[in-house]
Amino acid sequence: MFDWVLSVIEGWGYPGIFALMLLENIFPPIPSEVIMPLAGYLCGTGALSFIPTVLAGTLGSVLGTSFWFWLGRSVGSERLKRWAARHGRWMTVSPGDIDKAQGWFARQGGLAVFFGRMVPAVRTLISVPAGIVRMPSGRFLAFTAAGSLLWTLLLAAAGLVLESQYTRVADVIDPISTFVVVAIVAYYIYRVVTWKAE
Repeated sequence: MFDWVLSVIEGWGYPGIFALMLLENIFPPIPSEVIMPLAGYLCGTGALSFIPTVLAGTLGSVLGTSFWFWLGRSVGSERLKRWAARHGRWMTVSPGDIDKAQGWFARQGGLAVFFGRMVPAVRTLISVPAGIVRMPSGRFLAFTAAGSLLWTLLLAAAGLVLESQYTRVADVIDPISTFVVVAIVAYYIYRVVTWKAE
């Protein structure tokens, strides 16, 4: 994947970074942990400029995650609660859980969106509940943009600093990403096994 991502960025430049980060948020198997350090590495070689690189990555990330936000908003909580009443075990939520989540998200949603942008697997999915609880669009975009900017900035800076050793960024982040994904899957299985309707 490294070679393909590198070829896209080298061939397309900033639009390539934008497109890859857009896809990363719609189709998560293309990780930002690969895209942005490679882009940062190219900044180190002089092929790209740092600030436009970070802005292209941030814009692609924000637009990609907005797709899931609007999808969640179009589904809405009432439809989701009806679905949970029928298929709650496999969703691992009951209608009562959705009501609780809405209350929590109304209080903490901004921070959840901001920090969620930096967590593998969560960074895309956090947009769905934000849409379902109808977080104001401006607030969602502000927290998403801030979290995305920080994340892309850190990854690009790591690639820039490490230059030709940019693969070390992936060596550090990949095990953490794997652990987070495994923990999420394990928690899901636990929820399915112990699920009780409310």
